[in-house]
Amino acid sequence: MEFKTGHKGREAEIIDLFTVTFAASEGAEEGALIGELVRNLLDSTDEKDLVVFTAENDGTTVGGIVFSRLTYEQDERTVFVLAPVAVATDLQGKGIGQRLLTHGLTSLRSAGVDIVVTYGDPNYYAKVGFLPTREADAQAPFPLNHPEGWMAQPLTERVLAPLKGPSRCVEALNNPVFW
Repeated sequence: MEFKTGHKGREAEIIDLFTVTFAASEGAEEGALIGELVRNLLDSTDEKDLVVFTAENDGTTVGGIVFSRLTYEQDERTVFVLAPVAVATDLQGKGIGQRLLTHGLTSLRSAGVDIVVTYGDPNYYAKVGFLPTREADAQAPFPLNHPEGWMAQPLTERVLAPLKGPSRCVEALNNPVFW
C-alpha cells in the first residue's frame, strides 16, 4: 500500500472511486452526489484550502480522503474539515481507511494544522482519535442533520478550546445537503 498526497493528473480516478463507492453503499443518487462534490472540490478549491490523500495498491487508487479549509471568523487557528472518505468496496474492513486517515492527520499535523473536524459515523472516526464535539464549541456552516456525528481532533498539544465565531467552508461544500 502506497499513500500519495495531491490529486493533479489523477482527478478522474479519484472522482470515480468516490462515485462508485458511495453508489455501492448508499445508492446511485448518493454516488452521483458525492462524485460531483469531489469533482467540485478538486476543480474549484484553491490549493491552499484543499489537501487530498489517496491509498494505492498496485497502481490503482483504492482509498481517498479529502480535507478542505474551514474558517472561523474570530479564531486564528487553522482548521480543516475531513469530507468525504472512500475505500473501494471490496477492500473495506481491512484497515485501509484507518491507515490512510492516520497518514493524512500526521501530514496535516506536520504542516501546522491545529484542528480537524469531520461529520460522520462516530464509531468509525473515534478509532483514529476524533472526539464528539458540540455545535456550540465548533459551529458547522449549516445546521447538522445528525449532530452526534460532528467530531473534532486537535493536532497540537493545546487543549481543544471552542472555536470562535461562525464558520465558513469552501464553496464546493457550501450546500446544506452535505450537512
